[in-house]
Amino acid sequence: MIFYYIRHGDPTYVPDALTPLGKRQAEAVAKRLALHGVDEIYSSTSTRAYETAQPTCEILKKECTKLDWALESHAWKEFTVEQNGKTMWMFDSAEVREVLARDEVINLGFNWYEHPEFTKQKAGMERIKKEADAFFMSYGYEHIGNSGRYKVLEHSDKRVALFAHAGFGMAFLSIVLGIPYPVFSNHFNMCHTGVTAIEFQEYGGYAVPRVLTLSSEAHIYREGLPTHYNNRTYF
Repeated sequence: MIFYYIRHGDPTYVPDALTPLGKRQAEAVAKRLALHGVDEIYSSTSTRAYETAQPTCEILKKECTKLDWALESHAWKEFTVEQNGKTMWMFDSAEVREVLARDEVINLGFNWYEHPEFTKQKAGMERIKKEADAFFMSYGYEHIGNSGRYKVLEHSDKRVALFAHAGFGMAFLSIVLGIPYPVFSNHFNMCHTGVTAIEFQEYGGYAVPRVLTLSSEAHIYREGLPTHYNNRTYF
């Protein structure tokens, strides 16, 4: 199985929608995904994620299934902190990222949320893990603990795409890949319509999800669109 995780296009958060640039990004990623095809398409229940998925659905003549558990607002309640009267993602706070990188947190591994400063996040990680494991189980892959390995109950040749968010994706992908959240969120990021392609490589009755591309924006370059992350040019 090939699994694609795509962040939504350039958004307006109030109201929840894509900007004109975001719509062009969505069209660009649709052309990219159509090259090899996608068998099943999912999005979170947010408008910006669903609008990003629509051009792919139109080109491939597929329906999009909405997943409420992938909605960013749920993760916002679980993976944000209050600093100086402002609510922000944990990974956007320099102070929190410094704590996440400490040995006392890293050494806790997948139990990082047992650290006194992060007990709020435990319920969020458990919620997303439960839903993510059930999602991949539906394709025949049974997650083994936190190992990042899956027992193959039924082989799948499908290509599956999920259009969602960066804040949710940090926790979701850390679970899928078996990388503790403090490590993943401190060292990786996602651009608008960035494509993360993961192949479930099978051997001896097991599968290991291996990253082929991480938040790739090759389609953005191909279409000559500006490269932005949160409206900040970095290339």
